[in-house]
Amino acid sequence: LPLLLKATLLRLASGSYHPFYNGFYYNNIMNDNGDGQDKVDYFNGARLVVETSKDPVYSYNGANVTLPCHYRYEPDLGPKRKIRIKWSKLRDDYTKEQDVMVAIGKTYMAFGDFKGRAHIRQASRHEASLVISDVRLKDDGKYRCEVIDGLEDESDVVDLRLQGIVFPYQPPRGQYRLNFHEAEQVCRDQGAILANFNQLFQAWSEGLDWCNAGWLADGTVQYPIRLPRKPCGGVHLAPGIRSYGPRHRHLHRFDAFCFSSALKGEVFYLDRLAGMTLEEAKQSCQDAGAEIARVGQLYSAWKFLGLDRCSAGWLADGSVRYPIVTPRANCGPAEPGVRSFGFPSKGRFGVFCYRER
Repeated sequence: LPLLLKATLLRLASGSYHPFYNGFYYNNIMNDNGDGQDKVDYFNGARLVVETSKDPVYSYNGANVTLPCHYRYEPDLGPKRKIRIKWSKLRDDYTKEQDVMVAIGKTYMAFGDFKGRAHIRQASRHEASLVISDVRLKDDGKYRCEVIDGLEDESDVVDLRLQGIVFPYQPPRGQYRLNFHEAEQVCRDQGAILANFNQLFQAWSEGLDWCNAGWLADGTVQYPIRLPRKPCGGVHLAPGIRSYGPRHRHLHRFDAFCFSSALKGEVFYLDRLAGMTLEEAKQSCQDAGAEIARVGQLYSAWKFLGLDRCSAGWLADGSVRYPIVTPRANCGPAEPGVRSFGFPSKGRFGVFCYRER
């Protein structure tokens, strides 16, 4: 073994071997034919560099977005070379990356949910930008742009963030009734998805204070506290995101933190003099060419469209709520927000409807 190691070091130190900048040596590659003949590929002396946006790229639900990516050689190698481009999405739980698309020249293939929505923009000589149309809530996250030129392989990461709102959600049957998979479903039912940590942190920085623990997209359970108090971790802890860490996705039960983005349509209010039951409310929305609004749609209309209504209305999950942008007398607390009457089994109220534009 010492003799073999010494021989290897001598070969690497010889002038006929050219070190690649990342520490690999590849000018002598076996041809895999089993005939003992080596295929020789000499390092060209140029370094491949891949760069994406250092700042997050912001978009919203239903929009089109471009994730910039460019590559270059140092020094420049002249005419454009035939390279392979691969885009992938990093998962929140850091498991295997999700393939988005691959391209060689003008030939490309998109995968999974990105089929028909993604393509490579190569408007300039060394561009490899990814264009995503009809952005969806689950598109939020980090993307890797990878450029492969023969044996050289470099990549960089860009962060796509959707402009949206995080809201806590409890089902009609009460607090801490949802395992992870049920939490995913109730968020989808409300026109939203489970929030990730970055989204919850952003909501906390904007003022969200909620003492009930809820699931996040990575399977952890956390909650945001602005005003430390005894039931919420204690008065001596600093404000921040309290974490229970990863929980068992089937056995443990908590609430959910859902994330919704800007709307493609509008939320409006309907009422009758005597109010409506839930079934009457659903029918009234249908008669108006709409559907009864979901909780995520009401939150989005409140935040992004300035919906302000001091009248309670039914929503699709059977809850009764109303959005307040400008706090005033007889309209709840002194802070803006979406007020909730819970899930009344009786009563007659107005209704919030949603209609696509």
